[in-house]
Amino acid sequence: MNWAHVILAGYIGAVIAVLVGVFRKKGWVGKAAGGVIFVVAIIGWNLFDVHYLIPRMSPDYGQTEEQKFESAMMSMPTFQVIKEQDPAFWQHILELSVQMKKAGKDQQQIIDAIQPQILQLQMARLQQAPDANVVEYMKINLEQIAQAQASGDDVCFRFLFPAVKGGINPVKVISHELLTRRTESDARMMRAAYGPNKHAVTPQEKQQALADMQAIGPGLVQRYGQDIDIMSDPSKGVGKEKVACGLVQDFWSQVLAMPEANAAGVVRLALSPEMQ
Repeated sequence: MNWAHVILAGYIGAVIAVLVGVFRKKGWVGKAAGGVIFVVAIIGWNLFDVHYLIPRMSPDYGQTEEQKFESAMMSMPTFQVIKEQDPAFWQHILELSVQMKKAGKDQQQIIDAIQPQILQLQMARLQQAPDANVVEYMKINLEQIAQAQASGDDVCFRFLFPAVKGGINPVKVISHELLTRRTESDARMMRAAYGPNKHAVTPQEKQQALADMQAIGPGLVQRYGQDIDIMSDPSKGVGKEKVACGLVQDFWSQVLAMPEANAAGVVRLALSPEMQ
């Protein structure tokens, strides 16, 4: 079994799960929007395709499934941090994956089990990470979207919304350099969230972040009209792939153009449990 694929599924496969804002409250979108506009940018579980990972797996010959899994995990910066910061969670993921493998579960079933748990941990760390790390996190996400769109609007749409038309193999459209920066950046973010400069979200920050998000809303509605509903129902983007990708990038580009503290506040609020 290719454990590295499973690990990447749990870690990078859900790197971005982003809720943009409560536009409905201001009447910027119709009732069909359902109250909240979702911007989901889910990076596919197979980021490092077999052509990159399998050569690194050769030292695993003769190891048990648990040893293979742990070796693959420890080759990734983020999992090194998880083992340092939360050994109980690390052991839970390790044991769960091995137990499911022994029970005859396939890779996708294991992915589906561990992916949400790792995402939840990362999003919790993001709430405590310093402004600079939070902004870096989203800047790299935006770079990944831009690289996907450089390969075509359909590729970008599938990259953002794999559940609608099927996903892509990002390793074929995202540079290895950027993927490496992705994992290293996330590891820095998680370490900083435990460091001496860790952040504490205040009610004032949340209020400012909501105001900043709402300030972007009218301009998006003016430029995209009813197409903004694509964010609450991505299936409406079929046939409008270029619009959908532009909308996602437009929103986050405006957020990242804000002062660092404001931009970080919006990212934290968008990714906070209360907005899910």
